[in-house]
Amino acid sequence: MVPDFDQTLRDLVEAMFETMHQGDGIGLAAPQVGVLKRVFISNVTGDEPRVFINPEILRTSIEQSTYEEGCLSIPEIYADILRPSAVTIQAWNERGKPFRFDAEGLLARVILHENDHLNGILFIDRVNAKKRKRLVKLYDRKVKNGCA
Repeated sequence: MVPDFDQTLRDLVEAMFETMHQGDGIGLAAPQVGVLKRVFISNVTGDEPRVFINPEILRTSIEQSTYEEGCLSIPEIYADILRPSAVTIQAWNERGKPFRFDAEGLLARVILHENDHLNGILFIDRVNAKKRKRLVKLYDRKVKNGCA
């Protein structure tokens, strides 16, 4: 849990937005930048930049959809991931103001993807073992060849 909503936290959020934009991402979680705090951000086209601190998923939809996901932690690796189509989340912003938010479509997917990072889950953990092994081998080859 993040207990202090201070300038250090706001500086972290600002640095995370810079990092996310440099990587052409649409979401980023603090553990991805080496900070073990329950913080993630999103910036999906058509929506405003958002900050989620100490998030809690309250509800996910029964309806699900598959979408090809990637991740700044595993560059150039993609997989079709089945996730709920909508989510209700409760969190705080960087100023310590609590909010509850309903999202659907791509924004819901980003929220669920980034929240997974806070729980130690990567998108490749959501595919079967055989496919995950293939994706890890592909990533290792890309790293070895200097492509990732």
